[in-house]
Amino acid sequence: MCGISGVLSPNPSLVTPDRLGQMTNALAHRGPDGEGHWINTGGTTGLGHRRLSVVDLSPEAGQPFHYLGRYTLVYNGELYNHPELREELQQQGFSFRTRSDTEVLAAAYACWGADCLQRFDGMFAFALWDEQEQLLFAARDRFGEKPFYYFYDGEQLLFASECKALWAAGVLKSWNHLLLLSYLANGHTQNAVDASLTFYKDVYAIPPGHYASFHLPRRELLVNLYWDLDKQQQQAIPEQEAVEQFRHLFRTSVQRRLRSDVPVGTSLSGGLDSSSIVATICEQLQAASGSWKATAFTATFPGFEKDESSYAAEVAAQLQLQHHTVTPSLEGFFADFERLCHHQEQPFGSASVYAQYKVMELAKENGVTVLLDGQGADETLAGYTRYVHWYLQELVGRFRYGFAMQERIRLQQNSIPFEWGLPNYLAALFPVVANAHLEEVERKKILVHPHLRHDYAAEHYDKFYSIYKPPVSRLNDILYFTTMQQGLGELLHYADRNSMAHGRELRLPFLSHELVEFVFSLPAWYKIRDGFPKWLLRQAMDGKLSDRIVWRTDKVGYEPPQRQWMEHPALRERIHESRKRLVDAQILDASVLERPIRARGSYEADNYDWRYLCVAQMM
Repeated sequence: MCGISGVLSPNPSLVTPDRLGQMTNALAHRGPDGEGHWINTGGTTGLGHRRLSVVDLSPEAGQPFHYLGRYTLVYNGELYNHPELREELQQQGFSFRTRSDTEVLAAAYACWGADCLQRFDGMFAFALWDEQEQLLFAARDRFGEKPFYYFYDGEQLLFASECKALWAAGVLKSWNHLLLLSYLANGHTQNAVDASLTFYKDVYAIPPGHYASFHLPRRELLVNLYWDLDKQQQQAIPEQEAVEQFRHLFRTSVQRRLRSDVPVGTSLSGGLDSSSIVATICEQLQAASGSWKATAFTATFPGFEKDESSYAAEVAAQLQLQHHTVTPSLEGFFADFERLCHHQEQPFGSASVYAQYKVMELAKENGVTVLLDGQGADETLAGYTRYVHWYLQELVGRFRYGFAMQERIRLQQNSIPFEWGLPNYLAALFPVVANAHLEEVERKKILVHPHLRHDYAAEHYDKFYSIYKPPVSRLNDILYFTTMQQGLGELLHYADRNSMAHGRELRLPFLSHELVEFVFSLPAWYKIRDGFPKWLLRQAMDGKLSDRIVWRTDKVGYEPPQRQWMEHPALRERIHESRKRLVDAQILDASVLERPIRARGSYEADNYDWRYLCVAQMM
């Protein structure tokens, strides 16, 4: 896990050691273990790197990494299947001087070209310079766990792991008001139509599952898709076989993500996802050595109704974990807020980001460099309660009325909160009409907003880019949307920035592409069944954790008591000052200064004042 940067231009005066140094200095937190710079002999290409040593800690594995006298690579991430790839490449005649996955990546490109991406199981963002072809090849992993930002003005191409490195190189920091408007009105930090858009004007991201090529002599920049999730393919498979296949793929994913030359631990919220990961880790450690002593880190909120620390403590006791806890506080939030915003670089949805930030800090304090975490399970396995009505609508749309009513009753018996009535029947039969209605709801939140200046909203609203809701006739349609277009990407951004702020590496077993592809190939009733969301995962973990963990149905987000914090006079004063800044910036109408501040929980709708707080801090 590292920070990467680069400058390419036919004008050598733009490609200087000082400039590369400024960029890597801005990324120092991502790579506290080393720094490297390289400029080619023509002075047209410069690459920079900050290293967090995880696999092969030797200096020979440092970057920029040179290979075969032709390629130079800077790389952020991990190839979890690098031992298997190394063996395959050796059979092709390649030899290796290090144990690093960096060298495996370079050899894979030398062997297979762009097709190497199809063979990678990992999280990555990398840039590889081919001196012979005068070509930069850059790519990002399938789900976008690792970031890759770039700026291109026709004369120079700059890229980096974070926008702050581009600003350090002289790129103007200027808001993209299309995304800012969407965030202020609807809370979105991703654009569902164009994943290359960022919160900053003229700064773009390589979208997940894409690669970019830049031919320097022709100054030609191309971005291409190399992988997408198939939401259409469905396979008929017996239930027990599906559970066993899921269990096998999940174990394999965890086993690969434990590969490390530095200490590995896990986040533990007390929910099913993180508990499943730590249980699988312990199972594998016991099988390998006959004993286990996994390390886990938990954020606790004593007295808060959504505190899950009792569940985390139960899991820790059952699995005999080395268990460390931290209690994020309002005072700590005040002390850390500016630094938190600096690392996130874009507004975030709630104070839940801060809880994760403190867990990563706790891991650093205890000397654990790598953590496994549970992001991706809810989006792919239908864990959020809002998916229930889409599931029932699919059953109705398939004319399975009896089964739909049985499932509805079971969900209600399990106290799963959801709404179901005539509009849902109509949405099942007319999904295009339903999606048009949802788009209209979000459009009105922008154009008829209680606080935004009408001229600001009208100027920056774009009918095509501002809002997109997919027609949903099957559960997979909405799971695809939240996994690949709008939802998961926001969480992955938070996770990357929170972990890298403390020089930690975060690995996500539920985002093995083989596992996700398998889950998407299964019918909807393998994801929600018998009144239980994430039915497949529960079946796979039954007997490995207590029933209180496996079969609990009270879905709790990983969140601090944000509503209570927002009612504190000191934070209310800060929110009021934030409103003033946005009025002065001609974004909010001056009448907002006379309106009461409304405290909201982390996942409540219309959390406007939290958004104003974030945006004002980042202006």
